[in-house]
Amino acid sequence: MRLQNKIILITGGSGALGQVVVPAVVDAGARVIVVDRHSPATEAQGVRVMTADITNEADIRCLVEAIMEKVGRIDALINLVGGFAMGRLVETDLSLWQRMLTMNLTAAFLLSKAVLPHMLRQGTGRIVHVAARAAVEPFPGAAAYVVSKAGLAALIRALALELAGSGVTVNGLLPTTIDTPANRKSMPDADPSKWVNPSSIADLLSFLVSDEASQTNGALIPLG
Repeated sequence: MRLQNKIILITGGSGALGQVVVPAVVDAGARVIVVDRHSPATEAQGVRVMTADITNEADIRCLVEAIMEKVGRIDALINLVGGFAMGRLVETDLSLWQRMLTMNLTAAFLLSKAVLPHMLRQGTGRIVHVAARAAVEPFPGAAAYVVSKAGLAALIRALALELAGSGVTVNGLLPTTIDTPANRKSMPDADPSKWVNPSSIADLLSFLVSDEASQTNGALIPLG
């Protein structure tokens, strides 16, 4: 129970990856707050669901204030939100470019900025963003996606440097293709046994938000 009584905020917790990560974090002892645009009819034990648009600064500010009012602390942020889109740069219109930057970079910036003051007052905190291997190993045909994930990797490193010695750490995961139903459907001829298992991501996230990971800061960890 390495996360016993920790308050963990997880964005994207209702997605395919979140459906594996959230139970793993709960099983490790944490009390989890999942953020979604829409609230489900029921909540699992150990999980509170709150609604917010994480691309909207006012929404995020209200969300964090509500958590602090109800719970009193945020020990970790696990950000699973992200988007993917294909398209060579010459074929990419401004709306697609902005959508990738908003989902993959701006949301991470707004979330980090909102939780950091509270973590710094606590003298401890963990922030983990799920980026992508494409952030450091680009591939052709998805320019907006690649640039947005590379920006997220840079944000992680910049924040880690700013927070060194504060008790708050910032790290990122760089998975290749994750084995999800959506990816299996979109790539029916691929071999999913070569993809990243969501449970591997869940195990690593559980470590990175634990007390044992206090000396891990600014890491961009590849998976797959």
